[in-house]
Amino acid sequence: MLNITKARGYPIGVMSKRTGVNIETIRYYERIKLMPKPARTAGGNRQYNEDQLKRLFFIKSSRELGFSIAEIRALLELVDGKGFTCGEIHRLTDVHLGSVREKIKNLKKLEKTLASMVSECSKGEVPDCPIIDTLFESKI
Repeated sequence: MLNITKARGYPIGVMSKRTGVNIETIRYYERIKLMPKPARTAGGNRQYNEDQLKRLFFIKSSRELGFSIAEIRALLELVDGKGFTCGEIHRLTDVHLGSVREKIKNLKKLEKTLASMVSECSKGEVPDCPIIDTLFESKI
C-alpha cells in the first residue's frame, strides 16, 4: 500500500500508478495545459493534489471514449468555468458521438472491402495474387 497522505500530495509515479497514465503522458498533459502545473517539493519533485488526480482520471476516461485533446479541452474549460449546463456537455458529447458513428461506418466499409479481398484469394503457390492486384487498382 502506498503511504501517501492527501496533505503531502502525490508524486508523479503515484499518479501514474493510480490512474494507469504513463508518466511522460502526464508531463505532456501539463505542457499542453490540460493538467495544471503541480506544486513542487523543495527538491523540485512534482506533488499533485486530489483535484489533479481526479482531473487526470477525467482526461483518461475521456481519451478512452475517443475524445480528442481539443474536445477534452473544451469540456474542461466548461467545467473549470463552473458555469456549464448539462445541455452544453450534451451538445459536445453528441457531436463526438456523431464522429464515432462515422468512424464505425467507415470501419464497416473497410471490413467489407478487406473481407472481399481475402475471399478472392486462393492462397495458392502461384505468383498471381488478387489481393495485390486489388491494392494496385484504384477501385477501393
